[in-house]
This record gives sequence, structure tokens and C-alpha cells, in this order.
Amino acid sequence: MSYDLVIFDWDGTVMDSTARIVACMHGAARDLDLPALEDEQVRGIIGLGLPEAILTLYPFLDEVMVTTMRERYAHHFVLAERSPSVPYPGARDTLLALREQGLQLAVATGKSRKGLDRVWTNTGLGALFHASRCADESRSKPHPAMVLELLEELRVAPERALMVGDTTFDLDMAEAAGVDRVAVSYGAHTPERLRQRSPRALIDALPQLLPLIGVGVTTRGADVDGFESTAVPAARQ
Repeated sequence: MSYDLVIFDWDGTVMDSTARIVACMHGAARDLDLPALEDEQVRGIIGLGLPEAILTLYPFLDEVMVTTMRERYAHHFVLAERSPSVPYPGARDTLLALREQGLQLAVATGKSRKGLDRVWTNTGLGALFHASRCADESRSKPHPAMVLELLEELRVAPERALMVGDTTFDLDMAEAAGVDRVAVSYGAHTPERLRQRSPRALIDALPQLLPLIGVGVTTRGADVDGFESTAVPAARQ
């Protein structure tokens, strides 16, 4: 595979934040005396925009209640982020390796713009990306709008772009935009659910992306579902 642009989902793909999102959604529901849900139900909506996620979990809520729950979720998340979420192991090095090879990088996320900017400030990762789209400034996944807008902004043809994500929403969005897809197994949706969308590959750690697209890796290659691993040892410093 050879690409000019790699588009990443954020939560559950780059950032180890899935458990925090689940906990904050539970907290918001408790604040409003809504029925308790299983963790797996909440994990299932991660990747959608927040209003869409809330209505998927609680379809009987009216507009006022959805707005109130959004506010309570944001309250819990901001409190939780006093101890900031961290990138998954190898994520930062993977992004750096892609940039060093001259690839453009972008983010398509269900987070709000304010939320993404905050985590970019906390982690310093924002400088690695050429563009981004958030759910409050475009259509929510799985609609392809975010990917299509990024392709237009960065002047990249669909066949020269790759989407990397941890949910079926990411994969469906990419497919609708005519973009190749790689899924990660460690995020919100289960590997079994992801395989149903037939991604080009299913990887267990973000550095495994690098040999798939011909970029030098920083770890020895593990098996990659869908491809023969071509990973090589990193050069010694």
C-alpha cells in the first residue's frame, strides 16, 4: 500500500481514552437519573458525534434533555482530564515516522473542536497534523463528509488516502468516501465487529501500521491480520 495521506480517528485509535469516555457517559446518565447501561453499550456508540451518541443510547430524550446530557458529559470529561489521557504506546513515534516520510496526516473525530484542541495542547500532538475535522463542524460519522472535506482541503485523491480507526463508524465513513481502511483491535469496538467491515488490515498496535505502507518501524513486527508482516528492527541510535 502506498499513500499520500493518513487520516486517523482520535479516541480509541491514537488516545487511550475509551474507558474515560464510558465513565463520563455513565456519570452524565446518573446525573439525569437515566437508566444505567452496560459498558459495552456505551463503547458501541464511541465515534459518533455526542448528540448522535446520546440519542442512540437514549432515543426517548427530547432536545432539551440531549443538550443537558451533553453539558453533564462535558462537565465530567473536563474534570477527568485534570489527569490527561495519554496516547497509546508507540502512537507518537508512529506519527513522527509518517511525517518524516513526507506523508500528510489528518484527524477525523467525533470529538468537538474544543475537545480536540484541548487534548492537542495537553499532548503537543497537534503540530503533527496538517488538518482535522470534528463532529461539531461537519456531519457525524459514518457520513463521509469529514473525510471528503479533508481530501478536498489537502488536495488528495481518495485512492491515495488511508483511514485508521477503531470503530465501524470509521470504516463505514471511509468506505463511503472511497478511501482504504485499516482497523485497530484495541479500541472501542471488538475485533469481531470490525472484521465484519472487511478492512484492509486489523492491527494490534499502531506501529504495525508502518510496514503496511512501507515506512520504517520502531518495533519488531508482530503478525498483522490481513497482511504478511514486513516489519524490520528499528535502526539503533
